[in-house]
Amino acid sequence: MTRRPGFLVYGLLAAFLAGSAFPLYWSFVIGSVTRQRAIQTPPPLVPGGHFLENASKVFDRIDFWSALANSILISGVSALSVVLFCTLAGYAFAKLRFRGSNALLVVVIITMAVPPQLALIPLLREFNNLGLTGTHFAVALPWLVTAFGVFFMRQYLVDAIPDELIEAARVDGCSMIRTFWTVAMPAARPAMAILALFTFMQAWTDFMWPLVILQGSDVQTLQTALDQLKISSGQGFSDLALLQAGTILATVPLILLFIATGRHLVSGIMQGAVKG
Repeated sequence: MTRRPGFLVYGLLAAFLAGSAFPLYWSFVIGSVTRQRAIQTPPPLVPGGHFLENASKVFDRIDFWSALANSILISGVSALSVVLFCTLAGYAFAKLRFRGSNALLVVVIITMAVPPQLALIPLLREFNNLGLTGTHFAVALPWLVTAFGVFFMRQYLVDAIPDELIEAARVDGCSMIRTFWTVAMPAARPAMAILALFTFMQAWTDFMWPLVILQGSDVQTLQTALDQLKISSGQGFSDLALLQAGTILATVPLILLFIATGRHLVSGIMQGAVKG
C-alpha cells in the first residue's frame, strides 16, 4: 500500500515554492513602482501601477530588441553546440574502450574545479590577438563545450544504453557514427533536453564574459544592455525601479522556455531517478 504525502510534506513544498518565487515577485513589485517609492522604507510589498511606464523607459534607453536577438542567438548556439559535442564525448567515455579514457575523464572532472574567472584574462588576450573581440562568436565560443556537460552525459549514458544493443548495431553493419545517431541519440534525449535548458540559461544570464569581450563594441547581450540602466539620477542612487523592470523583461523568455520544455525536464529527471 502506497502512503500518500501528509500535510507536512505539502507544507514544505509550498514553503520552498514560495521562497523560490519570491525574488521574481519582488523584482516585479519594485519594477512596477516609481523611482522614489522603490527606495523608501518600509519597502513596497504589493505591485504598483507603473510597470508599463518603466518598461517603456527601458525600451527608450537601451536597444532592447537587438540585445534580445543577440542573447537568443548566442544562447541558442551555445546550447546546441554543448548538447552535440558533450553527447558525443559522453558516449565515447561511456561506451567506447580506448587507451587513456579513464585518465582523460579524470582531467575533464578536474577542470570543473577551476574557477572560470582564472581564464578570463588569458581568453581575452587570445581573442584580442585573433581579432575576435566584440563579436557574437567571441561570446559563444567558451560555451561550445563544457566539462560538466561531458561528465553529465557520460554518467547518463553508462546505464541508459545496454552494451548488447550497441554490439547488435555493429553486427548489423552500422558504423560508429550511425550507431551513435540511431542508438545513443534516442536514448539520450531526456538528458540532452536537461543539458540544453541548463546551458541556455547559463549563457543567457552570463554577465562577466560578455561585459569584458564586448567592451567598446556595438554588439550587446541583454545582460550588458541592462547594465546601462544603472545611470545615477544625480541624487545619489540609481533608478532601481527601471533596473527591475528591465530584469523582468529579460526573464520572461526564460520563463517561456521553461514552460515549453518543462515536460522534458521532469521526464529526464524521473528517468534518471529510476534507471538501472
